[in-house]
Amino acid sequence: MADARRITSTQGAKRSDIFVAIGVIAVIGMMIIPLPEIILDTLMAVNIVLSLLIILIILYTRHALEFSVFPTLLLIATVFGLALNVSSTRLILSKGSLFQGKIIRAFGTFVVGAAGLEGYVIGLIIFAIIIAVQFIVITKGATRVAEVAARFTLDALPGKQMAIEAEYNSGLITEEEATKRKNDLQKEADFYGAMDGASKFVSGNVKVAILITVINIIGGMIIGMTIHHEPFNVALDTYVSLTIGDGLVTQLPALLISTSTGIIVTRAISDTSFGLDITRQFSRQSRPYWIAAGFLAVLGILPGFPWYVLFPLAGMLAGLGISLNRRLMVERESEKLKEAEAREKAAPVEISPIVPLDPLTLEIGYGLIPLVDKEHGAELLDRITRIRREAALDLGLVVPRIRIIDNMRLEPSEYCFKIKGIEVGRGTIKMGHYLAINPGGIKEEIPGEKTKDPAFGLPAIWITEENREKAEQIGYTVVDPPSIIATHLTEIIKSHAAEILGRQEVQSILDALKSDYPTVVEEITKTLTTGEIQKVLQGLLKEQVSIRNIVIILETLGDYGSVSKDTGFLIEKARQALARQICLQHADENKILRVLTLSPDLEQKIIESRVEMEGKITAALEPKFQRQWINALTNSVKSVQEQGFSPIILCSEAARSLVKSSSSREIPHLVVISVPEVVPDITVEALGEIRIEE
Repeated sequence: MADARRITSTQGAKRSDIFVAIGVIAVIGMMIIPLPEIILDTLMAVNIVLSLLIILIILYTRHALEFSVFPTLLLIATVFGLALNVSSTRLILSKGSLFQGKIIRAFGTFVVGAAGLEGYVIGLIIFAIIIAVQFIVITKGATRVAEVAARFTLDALPGKQMAIEAEYNSGLITEEEATKRKNDLQKEADFYGAMDGASKFVSGNVKVAILITVINIIGGMIIGMTIHHEPFNVALDTYVSLTIGDGLVTQLPALLISTSTGIIVTRAISDTSFGLDITRQFSRQSRPYWIAAGFLAVLGILPGFPWYVLFPLAGMLAGLGISLNRRLMVERESEKLKEAEAREKAAPVEISPIVPLDPLTLEIGYGLIPLVDKEHGAELLDRITRIRREAALDLGLVVPRIRIIDNMRLEPSEYCFKIKGIEVGRGTIKMGHYLAINPGGIKEEIPGEKTKDPAFGLPAIWITEENREKAEQIGYTVVDPPSIIATHLTEIIKSHAAEILGRQEVQSILDALKSDYPTVVEEITKTLTTGEIQKVLQGLLKEQVSIRNIVIILETLGDYGSVSKDTGFLIEKARQALARQICLQHADENKILRVLTLSPDLEQKIIESRVEMEGKITAALEPKFQRQWINALTNSVKSVQEQGFSPIILCSEAARSLVKSSSSREIPHLVVISVPEVVPDITVEALGEIRIEE
């Protein structure tokens, strides 16, 4: 059934395309091929009905895009009207008084309302007025509105697209809805751009109508008196009346279409039909109707004014004002009642103007509550306390108190970490079991449920107590549930330390240093703001560089802060001041630092790709070269790891931050050190050179 409907719809679409194509060709052919009067009358009636349908559809259209075909239809309707004008001109000039076009003769006599010379003058005046209204008022105004609408729509397009992206990124709308909105924006811009050009056809049509009218009268008089040998009075009566009728019958549809153009481009701010807008916006207040009724009543009292017209109108307006006033009073009472009911239902709770978020929270399913229950030992609480202390010693970051919440939305065995309300990690614990993690290279399997370590993503197996000893003997790293969460928390703190460090924490650090290092704090606060200091400390923490030696960092910022406030520059200088700390962090017990280096061509290429985006320095490599660079880096890192060493890149100061930024997505934990960061008593051993083969 669905296939049959689809086939029928496709066939209908094909027929529509064929009919439209035939119609367009027929319109062009009308300018060349003479038409009989009966066909001309039929097509003129069709032209009037078509223009009437267009203006009615526009009045009932809620949004301009619902009638997006209008610019093209406007062109076709204009050409159709001109083709009728050419066809009627041919028949009028060729047949003269024998012309039997009923619609043109009706417009030339009945619509004008008089016969003879008086009718000619009236007809010409009406025709001139219609032309003036179209050309000076409607067409000119619509053209100007279309131009402004097109320009402002195009100017606003980037901002609207960014707003859609923001809503999509925040999760307020789906990808499909975002795509649809973007397409609608593009269609709207295209529509008003097309209307800007299409409105020129209407103004051109008016100018051509004036020219055709003049040619018809002059040409008709010449043909009638010279070729048909008609007296002057007969030629004048024939060709002037027929020309006036022809002009009026063609300009009436043109007037409707030009009015439609003005309506559709001036209704950009509405989302409902024109009639509904009128009804709503004319019924919001009753006072204007009272004032208008009083004004008409005063006019009716004055001598000479038609009181029998003004008084009934004043009474109608007064009655309308009374009716609106009653309805508005009922609506206000209804709104007050609803507000009162809402206040009664609402709990009298004072809401703070801000809803604070905890810096770091641990949410657990109800099945994991025993891990934090003091009656069961609360082993996890002790682990968390030690982790906070270790973070302070290793990173120099005092981690705020971690709030533990039981979340009923989580599965009983699930837990998740959140930083300021945003989830940053999640895992599953199987109570009563141990997690056996395969560190790599162990092929012997033990019975259990396969899974992955939540902290590092390594292959692991949930095992029971009876298989624990066997797993340890084989070489698996066996971890109990509290240790799993504790290890995961440690990695969360390390990888998100920069997010945890806020400006308030930085200010607390500065306040604590004032008592012992007042000069350092005073100097740095004069040079840099708290936010600028925060960005430097965050840049260090992002690469796992401890900020515990905060005094050296602040002294370095004091030295270079007056030179430049560029965050990237200050981070590099702070790293160089912490050179020994960084080297010892990555060197072995013999103070040997094993590194990978970059080929000079590759390093220069990376340096040349340096761009500044939103205050941050990053590498903007070409997509093809970026893939080659990442592939070469990945292969070298893998080779170093197979040798049992941690991958460390050694490069110049100019390239260090660029190498890190260009590889952070694919290899986030890659260590990149610059040459000035290597202290003299550290031995550097090169494990290889990264190069890109041409």
